[in-house]
Order: sequence, then structure tokens, then C-alpha cells
Amino acid sequence: MEYNFLSKNMTFDNLLLDRDGALAVVTINRPKVLNALNGATLAELEQAFSALQADASVRVVIVTGAGEKSFVAGADISELAAQTAASARELALRGQRVFGLIENLGKPVIAAVNGFALGGGCELAMACTIRLAADTARFGQPEVNLGLIPGYAGTQRLPRLVGKGIALELLLTGRQVKSEEAARIGLVNRVVPAADLLTEARALAAELARKPPVAMQYILDAVHRGLDSAMREGERLEATAFGLVSATDDMREGTSAFLEKRQAEFTGR
Repeated sequence: MEYNFLSKNMTFDNLLLDRDGALAVVTINRPKVLNALNGATLAELEQAFSALQADASVRVVIVTGAGEKSFVAGADISELAAQTAASARELALRGQRVFGLIENLGKPVIAAVNGFALGGGCELAMACTIRLAADTARFGQPEVNLGLIPGYAGTQRLPRLVGKGIALELLLTGRQVKSEEAARIGLVNRVVPAADLLTEARALAAELARKPPVAMQYILDAVHRGLDSAMREGERLEATAFGLVSATDDMREGTSAFLEKRQAEFTGR
């Protein structure tokens, strides 16, 4: 059963934050403006994900958008139009910090992309661990059409996901891609019927919530840090993490359960 999470201590104007056992669901809730990201919404995302990171009972997070049309249709253009060089740089650094928090949460974050994921919305999806897309979803980085470039690490995450050539095409043309093409180029993991999107996301979240949290945290850290390192350094990171996770209660539970032919029950210790 869903219930409001930390409602006594946290209130949001632009987000919905709900809890169902080990799963938390964050919904960008500005459907009248297609869930566009403004400064206030970025601040609320940072507040929400900081709390979710600190709560060990939350093992998986789903991010989605309110309504049927849009995940996040981009940044608030009226705010962008008023930026100076200095304030725009600070805005970009702020967005990068918030999306970096999501990417490095230490627990899986599933993007359930239910419609337009453009500009900052595409960047938000890319910061998530796994991306599920409705068959009606659309992705793109159209900032070039406004005389801008992506500011929330879109120029960095997109080529890491789809390769340099495809990323440059999408960034330079601002072309939108349908969900099927997004899956083909590696931008999303899976496409599902729009009516089944949250059901599929919840099923994946339930599967991940049964996995050992410490091992998942080390996997996420090893992948993220390893991608920014030379292969040999990445191997050393992996070996250190392998040693640390081998000393956990979850490792002993997992190996014992395998040998005893029973279902493991992981505690995150």
C-alpha cells in the first residue's frame, strides 16, 4: 500500500513522493507545463533524493512524470531566457549536482519515461540507473534549436550511452527519437506499452529490492568510477570492492542460501 514518505518533515510543490515498502516513487508533478524543470523543482529533487539516499530502508527508486504526455519536457524556457553568463553557469552546475546525486545514489533509480523526455528531461532519464520507456515516449536534446547546449551533463552522458557519433548527431540536430529508436541505440533499456509502464517499473523494482543492497551499491560505484578510469585502475577498484563485499553478512547469507537450496534474505549488512 502506498503512503506519503516523510510528509511530516518534507513538503513539495512540484513533486509527489510516495512509498511502498522498500520502493519510493518520485513523480515530477507539473503537468500543466509538461513537467518542465524550473529552479524550484531542481531544489525539491535535491531535497527528496538526499532524504532517499539517507534512508537505508529505501532500496529502489522510480522516477516518472505526472500525466500521460510528458516525463519532463525540458527546462523552464522563461527562466533560461533571463540568464546571464554567470547565472547560467551556476544553473548548469546546480543541475549537474542534482543529477549527479541521482546517478550516485548508491541504490538503483529506474526512470519510467511516460512521454516527452527532452532537454533536461532526457538528462534526468540518463542520470537514472535503468530506463524503461512507454511506446509513446520521445527523447531528445533540442537545446541547439534555442542557441544553447545541454547544461545538466547531456553532452557527457549521451555519448557514454549511445556512442560519440550518434550522440553528436542528436546534439547537433536537436532531433527527437521515438522510444523504439531510443532502445535500438542504447538510450533506453526496454520499451513497454504505455498502459503497462508503471506496472513493469514496479516489477523490476521489486526484483531489485530483493537483491543485496551492499553488493548493488558496490556494483554501481565500480561501474561509475570505472568508466572514468583506465581499465587497470577500474580492475583495482573492482578487486577492492570484491574484498569488502566478501566480508558482509549478505555475502554469507547469499552463499549459505545457495548451498542450502533456499531463498536468500538479505539485510543490507
